[in-house]
Amino acid sequence: MHRPAIAQLAKYGGLALAELPPPYLAPSLHFSMTRSTQSSSFSTTTPVAAGRGRDLNRTRGVSAIHRTGPRFKLGVSKYPLPKPVAADSLPPRSKNPDHGLWGFFPPSREAMSEPDFDQAHGRPWAVTELRDKSWDDLHRLWWVCIKERNRIATSNLERMRLKAGYGEHESESRDRAIVITMKSIKHVLRERWYAWEEAQRLYEQGARPEYEDVMESEPETSKP
Repeated sequence: MHRPAIAQLAKYGGLALAELPPPYLAPSLHFSMTRSTQSSSFSTTTPVAAGRGRDLNRTRGVSAIHRTGPRFKLGVSKYPLPKPVAADSLPPRSKNPDHGLWGFFPPSREAMSEPDFDQAHGRPWAVTELRDKSWDDLHRLWWVCIKERNRIATSNLERMRLKAGYGEHESESRDRAIVITMKSIKHVLRERWYAWEEAQRLYEQGARPEYEDVMESEPETSKP
């Protein structure tokens, strides 16, 4: 197919063979010459709607950002919209020194924590230590880790904004210890989940635990 296309270009196009494209592009040139061009411009509006001279889309132009409403009245247009209350008319609010948002900041309540504060942390919790914790204790420890990671992220964002150039190593070390603790918590919870599934499977198979009253004997006290 490409040879007739090249011959046609050389015959009617007035181009030399040296100026012609490579042969592997000849099929596309052949189809582009034989294909009819589009006579009208692209439009998403149907001819029926365009001929009426009226926009049939009732939600066109509705924008919450630019505060523009619909061009036509809707079914709820008769109901007045609520008006926002001005900030000056509201009663003053008392400052709360123990607000929960202070948890995103260090105890000094500064936007960026000091390297000495980030460096003063202990080791991560081990899996063997977390196995002795209850569900409530693991739940509390998990959210303490989440809160501390949010505080570290706030300090890192402020450190990047100010381009301080210090404190990254201490912050990463503290965050790494918290991540290891969270992974250990998930490991313990995964073990308990597998143990519960195994106990449920054994119970469905008919296994029942044997209740034996095993009491430790009290140590005999030596008589004088």
